[in-house]
Amino acid sequence: MNEQKTGRLYGVGLGPGDPALMTVRAVEIIAEADVIAYHSARHGRSIARSIAAKHIRAGHVEEPLVYPVTTETTDHPGGYRGAMEEFYAEAAARLAAHLDAGRTVAVLAEGDPLFYGSYMHMHKRLADRYPTEVIPGVTSVSAAAARLGTPLVEGEEVLTILPGTLPEEELTARLAATDAAVVMKLGRTFPAVRGAFEASGRLPEARYVERATMAGERVGELAEVDAGSVPYFAVAVLPSRIGVPRPEGAPEGGEVAVVGTGPAGPLWLTPETRGVLAAADDLVGYTTYLDRVPVRPGQVRHGSDNKVESERAEFALDLARRGRRVAVVSGGDPGVFAMATAVLEVASQDEYAQVPVRVLPGVTAANAAAARAGAPLGHDYATISLSDRLKPWEVIAERLRAAATADLVLALYNPGSRSRTWQVGKARDLLLEHRSPDTPVVLGRDVGGPAESVRTVRLGDLDPAEVDMRTILLVGSSQTRWVERGDGRQIVWTPRRYPEG
Repeated sequence: MNEQKTGRLYGVGLGPGDPALMTVRAVEIIAEADVIAYHSARHGRSIARSIAAKHIRAGHVEEPLVYPVTTETTDHPGGYRGAMEEFYAEAAARLAAHLDAGRTVAVLAEGDPLFYGSYMHMHKRLADRYPTEVIPGVTSVSAAAARLGTPLVEGEEVLTILPGTLPEEELTARLAATDAAVVMKLGRTFPAVRGAFEASGRLPEARYVERATMAGERVGELAEVDAGSVPYFAVAVLPSRIGVPRPEGAPEGGEVAVVGTGPAGPLWLTPETRGVLAAADDLVGYTTYLDRVPVRPGQVRHGSDNKVESERAEFALDLARRGRRVAVVSGGDPGVFAMATAVLEVASQDEYAQVPVRVLPGVTAANAAAARAGAPLGHDYATISLSDRLKPWEVIAERLRAAATADLVLALYNPGSRSRTWQVGKARDLLLEHRSPDTPVVLGRDVGGPAESVRTVRLGDLDPAEVDMRTILLVGSSQTRWVERGDGRQIVWTPRRYPEG
């Protein structure tokens, strides 16, 4: 006795709405299918069916998959999620009955079946049991870009696609960090989406596309859209920035933003910093730090030596005074032994009083090294630079003694260089007057970079020859602990509780 063959499941992408944008393959599958399934709300109207209507024949078996709810309001005992899970399970069972009977089932899906589509819930429940094929379709993202008539992304730009259902703060962070974006699922989420565009500073660039390629299509500036008129089938778009003049409504004049790039590469950048770097007309900074920032068409880079901070600050402020958006690039956090103070010092002069200046934080070398080692900065600590280029060694020594006497953990920046070879030894000897030779010292070098090295030694064994300008030292207090865990990894931490007396 021959086993009955099962039917084949198709997820058919119909494109964004215009039936003329259906693929030839989609039309072929609909014509060959025995069963046509499509999702709809309780009113019974289905956008997917309306797109494919002229290809549905009288002999087709139609399976409307009617959502029990379209908002999160429901009296189902499992809440909205429970109601939807029950619906998907029931819908999959109905399709499975057709497939078991040997019928071919085509599930219609607006756009692309696996791109925020309802079909995917059927796919996850059935594709492992039946022969399945997905027919891709033109997405609303592509349709919106075409209707806007402007490049969506170009060159090395990054496109971010976001659901409008994300929390407003999360949307704000992601919009600030990306080059181009499309936010989908608007409708009732529109007020929060608009707020995120405004908070991220991207509202003047943002465009709006409603029902792309469908009847009732609308295109315009996002800032001008009435929130009460926005349907679910609308998207907000941030198009490519390359070669586009500053949009009308954007802040006039230039500005200087001093940004911290963290201790190494892109993984250490904050979303805010990414956005400012992408939007800048000019990047100014020490060449080593500029090399961490991706090259963008139309952006001008001004690299210089590490010892001309005041000149670099003045140059950046002059550019901003001429209307340029300038990002002064600093390593780590710009306010920790870095460019923020240099820029603010020059900006305090009368001639630059009208130039807007802001400082964007970054991950510091101390925090990065501490995280790699464990939590040596878990209690009070002091941050001291060992460089005597801008202050006398006597001042440094006095501060080291004061911090050591107070039993503070120490984060020692700029410990040594080719021209400064003796400071580490002097600092070690001074600290040994107040600390046990067994005090743990974390040596973090090139943290986050390709040559990263983080290790811990006894204060008494600290060798100045092993320390250079790319190293930061974290010297423990009397309470700092240094242990080896079962996996062989050494960790260092300083308890938050300090003993009385």
